[in-house]
Amino acid sequence: MSAVRTAPPPAFAPSKFARSLTLIVLVVAMVYFMGPVIWLIIASSKSTADLLTTPPFAFSQLNWVANWQALMSWTGGQFPRWVINSVIYSSLAGVVGTMISLACGFAIAKYQFPGRKALLMITMTGLLMPVALLTVPLYVLFQTIGLANTPWAVIVPSLVSPFGLFLGRVYAEASVPTELLEAARVDGAGEVRIFFTIVLRLLGPAMLTIFLFIFVATWNNILLPLMMISSDNLKPVTLGLYGMASYYAPNKGAMMLGALLGVLPLVALFLALQRHWRAGLAAGAVKG
Repeated sequence: MSAVRTAPPPAFAPSKFARSLTLIVLVVAMVYFMGPVIWLIIASSKSTADLLTTPPFAFSQLNWVANWQALMSWTGGQFPRWVINSVIYSSLAGVVGTMISLACGFAIAKYQFPGRKALLMITMTGLLMPVALLTVPLYVLFQTIGLANTPWAVIVPSLVSPFGLFLGRVYAEASVPTELLEAARVDGAGEVRIFFTIVLRLLGPAMLTIFLFIFVATWNNILLPLMMISSDNLKPVTLGLYGMASYYAPNKGAMMLGALLGVLPLVALFLALQRHWRAGLAAGAVKG
């Protein structure tokens, strides 16, 4: 028998002014976030001349085919490869980085060892350090060990996420009962088995959130590939578009189309995972 939804008591019901103000704020936020996306879709259909002469949110001639041909011509047919490179780099960094973050967060939350709190504080200082500050030392290190201009030069630095470790620790403290771990040890389960068969299932909300953060951060990172990658066939899409934008008098229509196609995988990922992500966040919000 389905539950009957009732209106909140008058004392707790929001006023008409509050509802109207909330609606206005939500509409303004929607326009603020969707405006650039809509503009990018429209701009990707224009030629360079149309971008300079027509209103920003007005379609003119639909030049998607011509822009695609210009994009492939300028990149020497490498643009699809750049997108695939970004997918590979971001996916590997997201999956492995998520496992590292959850394992470290779980260890700090549930294991007692000397220097535990100091290790956490040192790791958290990574949240205060700009990524650009570490890029040059990373380049020197990878150049020394011979991994510069390889996919690992982009993937390996992206595996470490101080925010992911912090979030994994918070979820592990709130979602993994110590009694459950002790019962598993009594039954003969080892620590590795406990982590992969019990802990990861309880940390599902954190797993998806950390994966998305690392994936997006790796996808959008341009300074690290700019320092590390010099071969055209290894470039991610962000570095490829940066090179096109820095070219003298670039084809702006083709560049806008490349930017649109370069962001579509991110949009598809969020649309595919939004139901699980929202459900996970809601589940994590009510854990005590």
